[in-house]
Amino acid sequence: MEEAIKVVIGSGGSPHNRGWLHTEEAELNLLQEEQWAVRFKKSSIKAILAEHVWEHLTYEQGVQAAAICYSYLAPGGYIRCAVPDGFFPDEAYQKIVQVGGPGPLDHPAASHRIVHNYNTLRSMFEAGGFDVNLLEYCDETGRFHFNPWDEKEGFIYRSKRFDHRNTAERLGFVSLIADAVKKS
Repeated sequence: MEEAIKVVIGSGGSPHNRGWLHTEEAELNLLQEEQWAVRFKKSSIKAILAEHVWEHLTYEQGVQAAAICYSYLAPGGYIRCAVPDGFFPDEAYQKIVQVGGPGPLDHPAASHRIVHNYNTLRSMFEAGGFDVNLLEYCDETGRFHFNPWDEKEGFIYRSKRFDHRNTAERLGFVSLIADAVKKS
């Protein structure tokens, strides 16, 4: 039996998600379908993980990337996507994740093109054909919502459970996390 293909986009050398294919932008760009076609057959991937990647695309590019991923995912396959949360009510956090980022051009947020909230992220993936399950997010009032998820299906460090900046008393850094599922 063939092993399920699971791909990490922009892995940044993460030690997590063993058994997944770890990639970087130069080798597998979300917007370059030619790179996908060379490596994968259509409908062959079980899961795609993208932790803090999609905010480096415009909304329109995000829809385009979602559509490319959709064609390479098997029915029932999914993208686990984590991005900075535009509704997280922390001024310092919002300054760090803002479009264009703070400080010098080498700052990781310097190439941020959008700060998503759950509405924009969900609509972007729905435009790409996906059903969207929100896992962690803040609503318009800043209230944090958590729906249980299995880290073995895609580990997200910048999450309520795993980020070292979070405690039982206070959330220091969260992500908007969603599973975008290809319809069967």
